[in-house]
Amino acid sequence: MVDSPAGQEVERLIQLLARLPGLGPRSARRAALHLIKRKETLMVPLASAMAEAVEAVRECETCGNIDTANPCSLCTDPRRDRNTIIVVEDVSDLWALERAGELNVSYHVLGGTLSPLDGVGPDDLNIETLVNRVANGEVNEVIIAVNATVEGQTTAHFLTDQLAPFNTKMSRLAHGVPVGGELDYLDEGTLSAALRARTGF
Repeated sequence: MVDSPAGQEVERLIQLLARLPGLGPRSARRAALHLIKRKETLMVPLASAMAEAVEAVRECETCGNIDTANPCSLCTDPRRDRNTIIVVEDVSDLWALERAGELNVSYHVLGGTLSPLDGVGPDDLNIETLVNRVANGEVNEVIIAVNATVEGQTTAHFLTDQLAPFNTKMSRLAHGVPVGGELDYLDEGTLSAALRARTGF
């Protein structure tokens, strides 16, 4: 085995960066080198921001969002519609829906999807808290906004069964042709979903 041309500290930085989504070993090396070359203007401020985030950021006990406050700023916002909850797989999905700015509602982050093959069951997800939120009687509608994958649909059906006793309206995001999408470039599954979810003019 050939020794690394970089020191142990740099190798550790590369290995940690390589664990980030979208970064493989090569990308991690490039990122580490970029940080090192811009030590004062980028690496030091980044290290400081990460240290502050470690201390300040926490998970909201109500919805599962991440924030510096618990409950988070979304849960304590008096302008939010408490009667409607959008259920998402991950915080990144919550952020994406917030960027769309379509609905000013409450959220619930599951922390993943059911996946028996990966050993992820109901107890591994933030499902019990959701059931308790709906059980208090204030929620009129639950919008299930999970990904259109096998795991996502399995999770959606499980949630529907769990929430059925509360007679709360259950809905899901429409699946189909994206805005600006061309039919020729879409896969068969997307086209099938679009045809099934067709609406009148």
